[in-house]
Amino acid sequence: MWWDAAGHLRTHAPSTYKIPACGDVPAEFNVSIYASGRNVEDVIYRSKAVGAPPLMLGIAVFHALKDAVAAVSADGMVPRFDAPATPERVLMAVAAARARTTEATAKAAE
Repeated sequence: MWWDAAGHLRTHAPSTYKIPACGDVPAEFNVSIYASGRNVEDVIYRSKAVGAPPLMLGIAVFHALKDAVAAVSADGMVPRFDAPATPERVLMAVAAARARTTEATAKAAE
């Protein structure tokens, strides 16, 4: 985290800092819970921010849907899949993947 001279947090969003990845975890990572502390911030149920996990979960779901669409394609075909992944866009991507597979199968049969 980085604060400026006035004490304002400047690394406040994924656009202003590098989101940690699996490779950033040290080989030895010991954690303990600060049992005697209390969050004094005026927030919902005194909660703390959760940071990047919700962002990463959203990306994981999007790519899981993309992989599911790819499963109806011929081997090696990467489908075009636009965000947001609405039901209509999933259906359109499946239809396009099937059409590309049919075209590829027809060309291979020639």
